Amino acid sequence: MLYAIISTDIKNSTPLRQQARPKHLQRLEALKSEGRLILAGPHPMIDSDDPQASSFSGSLVVAEFSSQNDAQSWADHDPYVEAGVYADVVVKPFKKVLP
Repeated sequence: MLYAIISTDIKNSTPLRQQARPKHLQRLEALKSEGRLILAGPHPMIDSDDPQASSFSGSLVVAEFSSQNDAQSWADHDPYVEAGVYADVVVKPFKKVLP
């Protein structure tokens, strides 16, 4: 089943994000290579084609897991969680309708 992992950043998370980003992306690449990643990305603080110039308010990952507990465990071990980037992480079942 698909699950949405919705994360909210702490204020001024950019330095922590930069430090943990390689390991965070490595885990996402593993999901992708297993064919389980639907989409992933951050929520920029500004409406811009170059959001790297700003900070981020959070992230969204939609991926396939065998259960909500497995999705929660995966989210709990994210390098951004371990680095203190996120103030809050919510894991919810997700039903893809389109496309």
